[in-house]
Amino acid sequence: MRYDEAKLAEYFSQAPEDVSLADIDMARIPGHVSIIMDGNGRWAQARGLDRSRGHVAGVDSLREAVTTSVRLGLDVLSVYAFSTENWKRPQEEVNMLMHLFATTLLHELPLFHQENVRLRFFGDLEALPEETRKVFQQGLDETAANTGMTFALAVNYGSRAELARAARVLAQRVQDGELDASAIDENALASELYTAGLPDPDLLIRTSGELRLSNYLLWQLAYTEFYVTPTLWPDFSRWEFLRAIKSFQGRKRRFGGVVNS
Repeated sequence: MRYDEAKLAEYFSQAPEDVSLADIDMARIPGHVSIIMDGNGRWAQARGLDRSRGHVAGVDSLREAVTTSVRLGLDVLSVYAFSTENWKRPQEEVNMLMHLFATTLLHELPLFHQENVRLRFFGDLEALPEETRKVFQQGLDETAANTGMTFALAVNYGSRAELARAARVLAQRVQDGELDASAIDENALASELYTAGLPDPDLLIRTSGELRLSNYLLWQLAYTEFYVTPTLWPDFSRWEFLRAIKSFQGRKRRFGGVVNS
């Protein structure tokens, strides 16, 4: 966990009345925070705008979430950007999102370098348009040497599909004689997930008030603490992020055991 005290204090100055950096124990910052970014469309519709305007506005919140995570010293920030079910949306909206992913990533590369952020993606990227895949690969290549926080985006991701894929890989290895079926345990399955090598999230934040996982990280969230806010994603700020961290630090994580008071 890495953070600069001077940058941290400056970034979280002018705090609102209900939360401030003083409320946060920097020794207990979660290592991995994951966010289900929800509410872009509703944010736009409430303002009489096209849904696409909500997605564009959401980019600002994502940029702030990345900077906030770096300032707090997180090891990993992951976000749910596009699910396997999102292909059911109107084709015009899907096309706009794919273009937005590519243009946003190119625009934000200087920020990732400035903040020493390393990019990672998880999901079935082969199904994405070629333009988007090329830009994603460029982002991976250009940030590979960065040694700070990992920023992981779930794109064309669905947890059930991920688990089925992992099962097929393990089954093929057994069929090929590379693996004994009796050796398949939790670690073996986790090693074949898209998120292999990443720690499981300590905290999941979901915006817009929805109380569901939406087929996201069903395996990885087994012992994750949840924080749900009614705030729509384009309105999600560093202060809402702090409120989530404050809530997390008020929990007692037992992992199925007993924690002595």
